[in-house]
Amino acid sequence: MDSWLWAVRLTKTRPAAAAACRGGHVRVNDRPAKPATPVHAGDEVRARVPAGPGRDATRIVEVVKVIQKRVGPADAATCFIDRTPPPPPEAAIPVARRDRGAGRPTKRDRRLLDRLRTADDF
Repeated sequence: MDSWLWAVRLTKTRPAAAAACRGGHVRVNDRPAKPATPVHAGDEVRARVPAGPGRDATRIVEVVKVIQKRVGPADAATCFIDRTPPPPPEAAIPVARRDRGAGRPTKRDRRLLDRLRTADDF
């Protein structure tokens, strides 16, 4: 399992893949997977992998081809089908913006901004 996660580039390193398996962040067909769990074509793999600085994302993939060696990104993409649902749209929060070069906000502008900020706290 850990070598497949690493080979298809779901994790950056094999030790990171093994740590995810040991930590319970990887499931194969809704069962917890150990690093040595075998993977077969048709299996559904759910893995919580890093998605950016300080963020994790759960990837849901279906195994198409089992490989042992790390391959290029184009070849790795053919080894699984990504079934991860799209992320929910973020709520559009109005952001108070000032025109570039408008200078510091006046006392009136600051009061309006404070009123907007406190209105969201209710």
